Amino acid sequence: METIKLSNGVEMPLLGYGVFKVAPQECEQCVSDALNVDYRLIDTAQAYFNEEGVGNAISKSGIPRQDLFLVTKVWISNAGEERAAASIDESLRKLKTDYIDLLLIHQAYGDVFGSWRAMEKAYRAGKVRAIGVSNFQAGRFYDFAHYVDVKPMVNQLQCNPLVQQQGIEPLLAEHDTKMMAWGPLGGEGAEGVVKNELLASIGEGYGKTAAQVALRWLTQRGIVAIPKSTHVERMRQNLDIFDFTLTDEEMKRIATLNCHDAGTVNFGDPQFVKFLIETYG
Repeated sequence: METIKLSNGVEMPLLGYGVFKVAPQECEQCVSDALNVDYRLIDTAQAYFNEEGVGNAISKSGIPRQDLFLVTKVWISNAGEERAAASIDESLRKLKTDYIDLLLIHQAYGDVFGSWRAMEKAYRAGKVRAIGVSNFQAGRFYDFAHYVDVKPMVNQLQCNPLVQQQGIEPLLAEHDTKMMAWGPLGGEGAEGVVKNELLASIGEGYGKTAAQVALRWLTQRGIVAIPKSTHVERMRQNLDIFDFTLTDEEMKRIATLNCHDAGTVNFGDPQFVKFLIETYG
């Protein structure tokens, strides 16, 4: 598995398994399947309500903890220093682990600075190996990064060949912040990626699918991708992307696909966040 090095020296796998919208009752089996296929990075969140399933799967896997990379996120209802601190301990309990490899602020709403102080303390205490943010667009990220002691090591954003996030890349590079892609195959608008004719035609030359080309395009840019699937064969296909390298010309051709209206859900949108808060608290 190829990795990237975060600003504090922590090595992070470039490809992982995401459990967004994986039902709590299915999560343990799905994560077990992913681990058996050879995924070692698992991305979850407090708001997914499936941290316990992830914890059960990893505790039963027999895989040494140091060989796994666990990511979770502090939800809006746990914003603020005191609540965030308590929620971190709760996540550790549910994940059945002594430390979290990467902890993110899930959304740029609420008392994010209070949450970050709690995360910095957890980081210094060894409860967390790396900290970062999620869904912080350029303006919010710039404001946030200039007023915290420990700079975000990761910013998780919607990113795929149709929503490429090229505009924020220079700002992230300025702070040595790596990008992590949710919805790497398009999220709710996945068909636009996995059935894309250009990606499919490029894939034919390597014996790969359009989805595999999309994931390779991300990882070659140094962006961590966390595709989700509940099907073992699809999990295996998504992981099988490190035996080929896209040419510079192919990377440029894929870059022409960038489109902000990709038919996907914007999880940073205030109205969607309001819906989540009203639904889940």
